[in-house]
Amino acid sequence: NTVMAAQMTNAHRRFLQVLMSNGITEGSEARKLHQHCCETDKVYYAHDKLDDFISTINSHLQPLFMQIRKGISEDDGRAYYAVVNLAETEVTKMASDYSEIELELFRKTMDLIILSENGFASSTDILNLADQLKTKKMKKKEAEQVLKVFVEDKWLSEKNGEYTLHTRCIIEMEQYILSNYQDVARKCNICHSLAIQSQVCESCGIGMHLPCVRKYFRAQTEPRCPKCNEFWSCDIP
Repeated sequence: NTVMAAQMTNAHRRFLQVLMSNGITEGSEARKLHQHCCETDKVYYAHDKLDDFISTINSHLQPLFMQIRKGISEDDGRAYYAVVNLAETEVTKMASDYSEIELELFRKTMDLIILSENGFASSTDILNLADQLKTKKMKKKEAEQVLKVFVEDKWLSEKNGEYTLHTRCIIEMEQYILSNYQDVARKCNICHSLAIQSQVCESCGIGMHLPCVRKYFRAQTEPRCPKCNEFWSCDIP
């Protein structure tokens, strides 16, 4: 309740504004921003109190159905922060920025990524969907441009012609994905965030992010599943 009662200062407001304009902010940048906002506003700054600082903002955002959420990059395990609109848990939150046909391409790309084994979809497979869209057919050249925009806007990430969901997308769409892909979407057994690129235990089916797999097995002589204790058959990244 002390957090609920905490005053929203100009430092909090400035921090929130920057986070909203960034779309997504890496952890070390968020810490620098926290310090900068406190010092500019001449309020007490403690380097280890970023979570409390964010909790105060979140308590004021609650009636607006918004929240600053922390997520983990599936690539390198680094923390990221994004402002999430809780009232719109669907892809509808993208509707004001994209046309219906672009959204349909995004949904179909999301299907390919989430239903894949490794959390990636090739550009070839995505572009093959372009002329099967219900809204209207899309030329491959157009589809390539749209994919570029999704990468620029941090909904998708691309590496060597393979696409996956950007950390921003995972933070913002976690609830949507968990409820719409119940059979396949899973949370990481270690950090409990949604895992798209993950390794899965062949015995009990739990999943773990690749950075979490790396970290968890670093201290073990023999890799065994944290849940069922069976031998972990995937290659440790």
